[in-house]
Amino acid sequence: MVGRRGNSDAGLPLMHPGYQVAQVHLCRVPIDFRKSINGLSVLVEQELGLDPFGQALYVFINRQRNKIKVLYWHRNGFCLWLKRLEAEKFAWPRDGEAAAHELTAQQFEWLLEGFDLWRHAPHKSLHFTSVS
Repeated sequence: MVGRRGNSDAGLPLMHPGYQVAQVHLCRVPIDFRKSINGLSVLVEQELGLDPFGQALYVFINRQRNKIKVLYWHRNGFCLWLKRLEAEKFAWPRDGEAAAHELTAQQFEWLLEGFDLWRHAPHKSLHFTSVS
């Protein structure tokens, strides 16, 4: 397997081999980053109202928006993944009433790469009734 700098890893699962991402849920409110697997799984279940054992990634951010934690269940236990930015900040949804914001796996990859998904909207869809 070649790392991200090579091109042989196209199509590999996002977290690790064997894990297929069905959904990605961002917790909109920054959390206390001292929380680990136990505290985060309770937060997913009780605060977000989601199933921590589902086939999903649960993504959390700190107040400075330079660190994210990703919690997910894999077969027989929880996994916790952390990314810390050295000089930048993650874009994060601010608007909305829901405690969690759902993304696709592709949008999550873009978020990790530094794209602001909420500031830059895609082209608007056009709907025509005729070509003339």
